[in-house]
Amino acid sequence: MQRVFSGIQPSGIPTLGNYLGAIRNWVGLQSDHECIWCVVDLHAITVFQDPKALRQQTLEMAATLLACGVDPQNHILFAQSSVRSHVQLAWIFNCVARIGWLNRMTQFKDKAGKDRENASAGLYVYPNLMAADIHAYHATRVPVGDDQRQHLELANDIAKKFNFDYGVEFFPQIEPLILGPAARVMSLRDGTKKMSKSDPSEQSRINMNDDGDAIALKIRRAKTDPEPLPDAVAGLEGRPEARNLVGIYAALAETDHASVLQDFGGKGFGTFKEALAELMVEKLAPINNETRRWLDDEGSIVRILQAGAERAAAIADPIVAEAERLVGFIGLQR
Repeated sequence: MQRVFSGIQPSGIPTLGNYLGAIRNWVGLQSDHECIWCVVDLHAITVFQDPKALRQQTLEMAATLLACGVDPQNHILFAQSSVRSHVQLAWIFNCVARIGWLNRMTQFKDKAGKDRENASAGLYVYPNLMAADIHAYHATRVPVGDDQRQHLELANDIAKKFNFDYGVEFFPQIEPLILGPAARVMSLRDGTKKMSKSDPSEQSRINMNDDGDAIALKIRRAKTDPEPLPDAVAGLEGRPEARNLVGIYAALAETDHASVLQDFGGKGFGTFKEALAELMVEKLAPINNETRRWLDDEGSIVRILQAGAERAAAIADPIVAEAERLVGFIGLQR
């Protein structure tokens, strides 16, 4: 059974994009993989976080993951900062990775923007920590959005260089898993931009704790074009908002774009949006209710995360200790 690792930033209650693009796929992978799921609070502080907000958002993210079906008994769920091997291996990888490799990372350029001189050093070496997150467990598969593919390529380059430098075959290569018909969910206000909590407009996204009325209103207001839905997938070309809404419907209904258009092709967006909102409420309301139940019992969430961290450390610590031995560190003698 292959080992899967993936992490998600503690941004609080996630969006529909997080759910369809990542979390739901995580749940599906649990049936035939050994899964390690991580709330990546170390990655979060590459930009300043209010400490109280970071703690609360970590709990909210964990609660949502549990509500969506992440199984902490048969798999592992933990907070990244609780397992020190991540930062130990990240430092080694900081010394293995090349400046030129990091300079090519488009996400740093996007996140730092024009003020890159004031960006944190942590944001710059973020991909090295991501590589350490995965390689600390010898994970071989990582479910990611397409925008993270470049980081996995870097993680594989780091593994190859480590293995070459130290004359070993220690770190395995990673296979990215791009899953689902709506792996990249776009903004409801602009079909060319990814759905994100950082967007200043609440109308651009569906939050997983939105109630039925909020969902219906946001879908009703979602940007579209004046043409009816096409009869075939080819007709979505050049229509990013239509493609996005059809993709969301397909993902929620666990079907494909062609099947959605078979049902709604030729119809106006009014009819389609009403059906989409109804489907979305049906799928998200139980998750919303379960999330609230978990958040009413924060102690249980903390205990699950701590137990997960102990199990994660039991896997990562020996792997990272061996990496340190290969580098030449004396290490802790037991």
